[in-house]
Amino acid sequence: MDEVVELIPAETLRIGSGRTRRFVGREHGAGLSYFFVDNDPGQGPELHRHPYTETWIVLEGEADVTIGDRVLQATAGDTVTAPLWTWHRFVNCGTSRLRIVCMHASPVIIQEWWDSRGTLDIPSLTD
Repeated sequence: MDEVVELIPAETLRIGSGRTRRFVGREHGAGLSYFFVDNDPGQGPELHRHPYTETWIVLEGEADVTIGDRVLQATAGDTVTAPLWTWHRFVNCGTSRLRIVCMHASPVIIQEWWDSRGTLDIPSLTD
């Protein structure tokens, strides 16, 4: 079996004109996916959940991470994990940029948004 070995330039993973990047593992022969998020104060995704765990590593800044009914304040170097099918979100609660890696334990990203319950959102790099 031939192994896929590739370097993926960061710019090719960028979503729109923002600073966030999305890596969909299946598109690169990997068993996990991730978002590399670079948010300004007050920014963060809305409440959502996944049929797998999501783990965050805070690289820089501060985040309020909501998991179920708990809110945890994570700072640079901290790791937080949300269990599968648990509603969660994070927001940059600091005064500078938040850089965080959001690892999805799946080769594809599958999200259900609170405001669109019952509908699964499965983005890819072609979006």
